[in-house]
Amino acid sequence: MFPFIDRREELKALRERLTGKSFELIIVYGRRRVGKTRLVLEAVKDLPHVYYLAVEGDNLRHFRETAERVFPEVRYSREDWEGTLHALKGKVIVIDEFPNLIKENPQILSLFQRVIDLDLLNSSTKLVLLGSSVSMMTEKVLSYKSPLYGRRTGSMKLRPMGFFSLREFFPKAGWKELVEVYGMTDGIPFYITQVKLPFWEWLEKELSSPVSFFRDEVDFLLKYEFSEVSTYKRILEAIALGKTTPKEIRDFTGLRHSDISPYLRNLIETGLIVREVPVTEKRTSKRGRYYVADNFLAFWFRFIFPNLSRIEEGTFSAEEIRETYDHYLGFVFEKVARQFLIELNKAYKLPFRFTKIGRWWHKKEEIDLLALNEGEKKALFVEVKWKSLSEREARGILKDLERKAELVGLEEWEKFYGLVARSIEDKARLREEGFLVWNLEDFELIKNNRWENIKKLQEL
Repeated sequence: MFPFIDRREELKALRERLTGKSFELIIVYGRRRVGKTRLVLEAVKDLPHVYYLAVEGDNLRHFRETAERVFPEVRYSREDWEGTLHALKGKVIVIDEFPNLIKENPQILSLFQRVIDLDLLNSSTKLVLLGSSVSMMTEKVLSYKSPLYGRRTGSMKLRPMGFFSLREFFPKAGWKELVEVYGMTDGIPFYITQVKLPFWEWLEKELSSPVSFFRDEVDFLLKYEFSEVSTYKRILEAIALGKTTPKEIRDFTGLRHSDISPYLRNLIETGLIVREVPVTEKRTSKRGRYYVADNFLAFWFRFIFPNLSRIEEGTFSAEEIRETYDHYLGFVFEKVARQFLIELNKAYKLPFRFTKIGRWWHKKEEIDLLALNEGEKKALFVEVKWKSLSEREARGILKDLERKAELVGLEEWEKFYGLVARSIEDKARLREEGFLVWNLEDFELIKNNRWENIKKLQEL
C-alpha cells in the first residue's frame, strides 16, 4: 500500500475539527475512488473512534456490532439508533457510504436530526458522514430541505489531487511519463495506485488481465448516481470525443434539446462533467462548452469503451492507444499547464498576480489559457503544446498568439505572452525577448519549491 500522500490541507482541517471540544457534524463527499475513506481514516487513526461502512440492509445491527468492538459499553444501550448514538456520546463516529442508510430507511435523516438536537449538540461528539453518491449527498444531506440542514458544522467535497502530487507516488518517474500516467488516472488515488511503471508495460498487462478494473469501473461509477446509465454513457462518450456544445452532443446522441438539458444538469451536479465559458465572460454566457471532468472518464470513453469487445477477445493492444495518445494528451497537458501556472501564481505572481484563469474562444479562434487581473488590467495569454518545439516553431506560435490576443478586446490592458510545451529549443533567447516560456524541465522547480524569484527563473 502507498503511504498517505498529499491532502495536507484537508487533513489539517479535519484534524482541527476532530480534536476540538465542541460537537461536529462533518460531511465528506465526492466521486467514487477519490480517496474519502483514506483521508478520514488518516485523520482519526490515533483517536478512539468507530468506523462503519454502511451496507444495503440491517445497518443498525451491523453498526452496533462494530461499535461494541471498540466501546464495549454500547452493548448495554437501548437497541435503536437513539440509544446507540447516546452510548457513543463524546466519541468520534465515522459512517461511510451514508447513502446506504438513507436507502434502507429514508427516516434516518430525521432520526439523526432529533438525536443531534436533543442529545449530542452540546457534547464533544464528532460525527463524520461520508458518501460517494454526490447527487444523494447533495440532495438528501446538504440541501436546505434536508433535516440535517443547519446541523452540519462543516462539509468537504473531495476532488482529485493535482498533477504535481503524482511525483510523490512515483518519485523516480520523469515528467513525460507522469503526464502519460495523469492522462489515464487524473489525480484519483485508486487509479494512481493501480499503475506500475513503466506505464505502457503495465497498461498492456492490465488490458489483457481477466480481472482488469477497466471493464466495469464506469458502470459502477454511474450506478452510484443514476438508476439508468445508458443515456448518460452516450452523453459522456460524446463529450469525451470532443462534442462540447449542446448541439454537437444532441446530434451525436440523437436526443432532442428538451431531453438533453436535465441530463447535462445532473452530470454537472454529480461532478462528472463541467461547463466552461470563455474566461472573459459571465457564467451565464450562452457560449458554454461541456468537458468531461476527469481524465479517467475521458480516457475510458476515448480508448476503452469503443474496444470493450476486443479487450474481452484479447485482440486489443495498448500499442493502439499509444499511437494516438500524444494527440489525446494535448487537452490533458492544458490541464497540467493550468495547474503549473497556478503554482507559479502562488509562489511568484509571474509578472503580476492573476485572479482568474481559463480558456478563451470565439467562433474558430481559441486561446488555451488566459490569466487576468481585472483590477490591474493585466493579461497573460498562453498557448500549450504537447510537442517538442524548435525555436522557430515556438516563435510562430507566440506570434500567432499575439494576433489572437487582439481579438479578445483588452485594448488598454498590459499584455504578456507565454508558451508551455513538452520541450522548447533555446528557451533562454525567447525569455530575453520578454516571452514567458516553460517546458517539462521547469516542473522540477515547482515540485522542489525552488522558485525564489522571477529573475532566477529568467536566468535558467
